[in-house]
Formats: sequence, structure tokens, C-alpha cells
Amino acid sequence: MLERLFQLNAHNTNVRTELLAGVTTFLTMAYILFVNPSILGETGMDKGAVFVATCLAAAFGSAVMGLIANYPIALAPGMGLNAFFTYTVVMGMGHTWQVALGAVFLSACLFFLLSIFKIREWIINSIPLELRSAIAAGIGLFLALIALQNAGIVAANPATMVGLGDLSSPAALLAILGFFLIIGMEALRITGAVLISILVVTGLSIALGVSEFGGVVSMPPSLAPTFMQLDIAGALDVGLISVIFAFLFVDLFDNSGTLIAVAKKAGLMRKDGHLPKMGRALIADSTAALGGSLLGTSTTTSYIESAAGVSAGGRTGLTAIVVAVLFLFALFFAPLAGSVPAFATAPALLFVAVLMASGMAEIEWSDITVAAPVVITALAMPLTYSIATGIAFGFITWVAAKTLAGRFRELNGMLVALAIFCVIKLALF
Repeated sequence: MLERLFQLNAHNTNVRTELLAGVTTFLTMAYILFVNPSILGETGMDKGAVFVATCLAAAFGSAVMGLIANYPIALAPGMGLNAFFTYTVVMGMGHTWQVALGAVFLSACLFFLLSIFKIREWIINSIPLELRSAIAAGIGLFLALIALQNAGIVAANPATMVGLGDLSSPAALLAILGFFLIIGMEALRITGAVLISILVVTGLSIALGVSEFGGVVSMPPSLAPTFMQLDIAGALDVGLISVIFAFLFVDLFDNSGTLIAVAKKAGLMRKDGHLPKMGRALIADSTAALGGSLLGTSTTTSYIESAAGVSAGGRTGLTAIVVAVLFLFALFFAPLAGSVPAFATAPALLFVAVLMASGMAEIEWSDITVAAPVVITALAMPLTYSIATGIAFGFITWVAAKTLAGRFRELNGMLVALAIFCVIKLALF
């Protein structure tokens, strides 16, 4: 049955290798079980319900990817997207988390339609690679700021807006230790470095009496507080159009980049650069995002950590199915997730920020019409505390720079239209 479903022989793999690859991928991305409830919980959402929604969304998304596309790619609520959900849409713009879930649902519907009608390639090709790299780097810097705040390493300052926090506090010291642990283990290629760091910092915190121990295993909490609680009508407000498009674009770029990177590493990409079953993979991703919004979590997307499973030999959707099963098993560890303090997940956020900022290496810094929009995009996200604003600044600056430099021909209609829309949005809403 497994051979018929996943064509193991054709992909030069076997059940044992796929199982090992699935476990490896799960260990590298399981940190989301602790980070996502911590971030979304700040909106007022029930953390227990968010934990269950995270497990179910990851299991559903990974299973759909494995069965529909037969790719060794796992999915879960995306980092950066959950921060945008909490700190920009809810805490920054003042919308309820129900409305934010509605925006996630609508963006997933748009993503699904783009995948069905194959418009995705046109949109992605319309956005310059440098601008896409800047968006990823900006989200990384945004996550870094959140991480440093959660750890108490940076704090509000009336004179400079941001200043150094109390580095002698247990939270700051444990967070710093956690980050150094991740860097050391990653350098030594130890599988599950982020997860191990979270558990070590949590254990030390409990042992020192800094935080409380809530247990390890229990029956899963109720999903009722978040299940089907999205407010689609509220999300249709004209002021949320940019939010919906921000969810869409970030997921679109993130997902496409992840699919290409992991597929290339797995040897699934053809020599001409074409990725077979790309459409199926995108449909799986958008379906997972739809399901996640109904369950009660931010956008579900493909994880670059899937590359760890590919390195372990994963080549088919069986790897993703194994990850799905493990996320279902994780449902019974809600008390452990509830015991993890925010400063224990801060190192994970900071590490993800490091990975996302690496995209800046692809920038042509000698071209000022490229360098200026890239820096503006990346800096605007943490400094305005808004991913959507950073994307808007990036589109506007790119079009303005190219136009004023007499290089209007380097622009396309899609980019100009987006820049005009961003100007109107910033001016009126």
C-alpha cells in the first residue's frame, strides 16, 4: 500500500528511511508547539486551544502535502505570520483575534484561487527577488525584536524608545543561555537543537523557581474556545485589505521559496528548474491555511526545517505523513507546553531571525535603486512594528527609486499597481 501511495522504489527510498526522515523533521520544527501558543496567547486567545489547533493544523497540513503532492515537506503555523497576526493586526491595529482569523481565512481563499488558476508564477515573477529577500529579512528583524523583548534584554525607554533591559534578571540570563545553546548545537549539527534549548531553559527555570511546572502529559485541552471562531464579515472591512494581502504575499513568497529549496535538496527538481507537482503542493498549502483558520491558528505554511528530513533521506510524502502522526501524538503534551515561559521560546525566535536575515546576502548593494528599498523594507518592519507597513514601504520605495533614476522600464504593471495601492492605504486608512 505504501509503495502504491508514495512510489518509494521510484524515489530510491524505503519505509525505514522515510520514518527516520519524518522523526528528524518533526524534532527540528516541534518548537512551534511551544512558540505558537505563547505568541497567539498574547491576543487573548486560550493557550490550550491554540496548542491543540497548532497540533491539528500541522498534522492536517503535513498529511495533505504528503498525500496530494507526495513531497517530504511538513507544514505548521508559520513563524513571522503568527507575529504579524498578534503584534500588528490585533495589538497594533486593534482588531479582535476573531477578525484576524477571518483575514487568515480570506487570504487562504485567495491563495487557493491563485494556485488553481496558476496565477502564482505571474505574481511572484512580478516582485523582484531582492524585494522578496528584503521582506524575509525584515520579518526576521521583527522576530528578533520580539524575542529580545520577551527575554527582557531590550525594554522601553522614554528618551530613545528602545533601550537595554535588565541583563541580571533570570529571564534574560536564561534566554541568552538558550540562544548560545542553539548556536552551539546547530554548529555541531545536532538534530532538534531549538527544541532541546527550549526544554533545557524551561527545566532550569522550573528548578530555579523562576517559573512553575504544570506537568507533562494529560488529555488534550478543549478546542472549543478557538474552533470556528473566525469573523469573516469583520475581516471584509476595507481597512483590512492590506492585512489580507500581507498574509497572502508573505505566505506566497515563504511557501514558494521553501518548496524550491527543499525540492532542490531532495533532487525532485528537473534540470530545467521546473518543479513537478508544484500546483498540487500550493493547493495543499492553501488548504492547510484554510483548515488552520477554522481550527483557530494563524497561517499554516510549509517549513524550511523539512530540509533536515531530506538530509536524513526523506524523498516522498511518507515523511510528511510521519510528521503528521507525531503532531497528533503531541496533543497529549499540553501541560508541558503550558509550562514553557516566554523567555524560553525567545531564543527560538531569535534563531529563526538569524536564518531569515541571511537573505540579505543576495542583494546587489552597489545599485542604490535596489539597496535603498531593501534597507527601508527591512528596517520598517521592526521599527513600525508592522510587517504590512514594511512591505508597503518596500513597494513604494522600489517604484519611486526606479522611476526617479530614469529606469521606469525595469518596473512592471503589477509592481506599480501595488505601490499605488500602498500609497492610498497609508494615506487613507
